Amino acid sequence: MLELLSKLVTMESPTREKLAVDRLGKFIVGELHNLGINVTLDHQQNFGDHVLAHLRSNDSEPGFLTLCHIDTVFPLGTIIKQPCIGREDRMHGPGALDMKAGTVILLTCVRRMLTEGRFPESGLTMLFTTDEETGSHSSRPLIERLARRASLVLCMEPGMPDGSLKTWRKGVGSFEIIVRGKAAHAGSDHEKGCNAIEELAHHIVAIRKLTDYQKKTTLSVGVIEGGTVTNVIPDFARAKIDIRVMDSTEGERVTKYIRGLTPVIDGCTIEVRGGLNRPPMPYDQCMAETFQKAQVIAAQAGIQLRAGGSGGGSDANFVATLGVPVLDGLGAIGNGMHSPDEYILVDSLPERAALLYSLLLNW
Repeated sequence: MLELLSKLVTMESPTREKLAVDRLGKFIVGELHNLGINVTLDHQQNFGDHVLAHLRSNDSEPGFLTLCHIDTVFPLGTIIKQPCIGREDRMHGPGALDMKAGTVILLTCVRRMLTEGRFPESGLTMLFTTDEETGSHSSRPLIERLARRASLVLCMEPGMPDGSLKTWRKGVGSFEIIVRGKAAHAGSDHEKGCNAIEELAHHIVAIRKLTDYQKKTTLSVGVIEGGTVTNVIPDFARAKIDIRVMDSTEGERVTKYIRGLTPVIDGCTIEVRGGLNRPPMPYDQCMAETFQKAQVIAAQAGIQLRAGGSGGGSDANFVATLGVPVLDGLGAIGNGMHSPDEYILVDSLPERAALLYSLLLNW
């Protein structure tokens, strides 16, 4: 498992680098072919091709669907500065935790089933997507189509640092606010200008007040741009905003407010782009029943499962909205996602493979 993970991590795959992501995808296709599994590609122009594989799937009966993404946030060349190395009980490397270890766990589990001749009764569909880190815009229709005919979806995103599955996730979105004003000399024609930065500042303060910690709604202005030189009234400014919500009602509230922004300063205009990209994944009755069943199956295999949640989103958010049972966080355990310190706990690889194996064969 460590050898395979090292190969995957070394093959860098930033979301926007199609050639690099496709190179990794072809390697995974080769691994699947070596196992005798049929593979098809969902070709993409701007992203890597999504990889779709079937193990004894029956189109007439709902089966299992696993979700892995093979793209990462790290630019090409990161592996030189952050090599894939083992340190005591850990393996470090860009994308090792998020989430190339999930692919290793899945392939290892499938290899064991093939070796033993034991398979899920209703078949298994495996999807490896290439654009999760930028919102899954090209893969979402495919994910939703496959999920609608699945009896259970298993998302191989990392588990919580304590090993808990992710039984709830916040909805995630982003907005871009673009303000246009009127340029003028800051000294001699100050009154003739319309300051776009000043206009934007009014709305940044107001948007910050939409945060509601009791409802676990947060908004963060993470990027601001505007102006050229100090002696010119700026005629352009923009801000990028991250939003996180626990329920759809809060998403609607925040979206309605931001889309309804109107100028405070005469002569300025406002354009709003973006919205809620991933709906919330709540801990509802469907999730509770799904997790409790997983707990029982895991316990029979000597594995103790705990429930947790995350402020981040995943492709499981799309599945939960459809009312399809989903388990998320079945991947490796570790910490430091998206950072130079990203690592997995080595022991979690076989432990999670055993968990996945038990769920697939005993569900």
